[in-house]
Amino acid sequence: MITHNFRGRDFLTLMEFSREEVETILEVALDLKKKFALGEPHRLLQDKSLFMLFYNQSLRTRNSFEAGMTQLGGHAHFLDPKKIYTPALEGDEEAYSTERVSDVARVLSRMGHGISIRIYGEPVNWIYGKAHRVLREFARWSEKPVINMECDKYHPCQALADILTIKEKYGNELRNRKFVMSWAYSPSIEKPLSVPQSAIIGASFTNLNIVLAHPKGFELDPEVLEFTKQNSQKNGGTFEICNDMRVAFQDADIVYPKSWTSFKFLPPNVGEPQLDQTKVLYEANRDWICDENILTVCNNNVIYMHCLPCDRGFEVTNDVIDGRHSVVFDQAENRLHVQKAVMALTM
Repeated sequence: MITHNFRGRDFLTLMEFSREEVETILEVALDLKKKFALGEPHRLLQDKSLFMLFYNQSLRTRNSFEAGMTQLGGHAHFLDPKKIYTPALEGDEEAYSTERVSDVARVLSRMGHGISIRIYGEPVNWIYGKAHRVLREFARWSEKPVINMECDKYHPCQALADILTIKEKYGNELRNRKFVMSWAYSPSIEKPLSVPQSAIIGASFTNLNIVLAHPKGFELDPEVLEFTKQNSQKNGGTFEICNDMRVAFQDADIVYPKSWTSFKFLPPNVGEPQLDQTKVLYEANRDWICDENILTVCNNNVIYMHCLPCDRGFEVTNDVIDGRHSVVFDQAENRLHVQKAVMALTM
């Protein structure tokens, strides 16, 4: 366990952390989870404040951070960007309705002990990478740690919850276990790439055999793919890409079918978001659904994962998400514990 190098550190993507550091966060999360179960006080952040900026709606993220800060003895401030002067990058300001990120970050960092941000999609006009740039700009100017509550590229808190859940179900020895991160159909095409990208990044810190499955046209960020490949090899796992859902699910131990939008139809790859083209691509792959039939090709004790909210009847059928293979509510609970670990270590 590493006991240094956390305090004051930003938490923007797991790609900036080592395997030992990730394992430390998970160990702290398990310790805090045990204390939560036993009702033992763990007020590690007494009288400290976390400012939470939500450009997008949230159920699990907002409530797990708020509950987590309360359990740690601190307070979480919910900030709706539309109800303050909306933090904006230089060049995006509008008189009397926005405030430059550099100014907001410096003000908040002098009043509290951490800043957490969720931003993707419409608030940045679906320009891929711009939401992450907002986070980086906050981190540049803030004297206190900045935590990524999901941007257009990464969702590291979800990835930690995913890893913790897998370890709880299968133990720390995951060699030869097959983890499938798969695209799934949804009528909603405006879903960021952050969850699948962080899921495979997170899995690469273990020795899982990772399979990324998606129809052609739903490729992920090349930088993420290269990191996953290299990090997985370094940690004793494997990584491959498959364009057939049923083939990918063959003998799988963990399946994670989740919709995400098409990277190739987002700026800056194109001038404007091409949602019509994305919709056509979606509709051509309506058969990418997780049902009981496709689980028959998996291992008998396969676990089904999803970050939630899921699109029932499209991404997954009720009998799967509510059935014996589902661990989605364990995942959801683990958001609380891993985020408390991140906050306790960094703040």
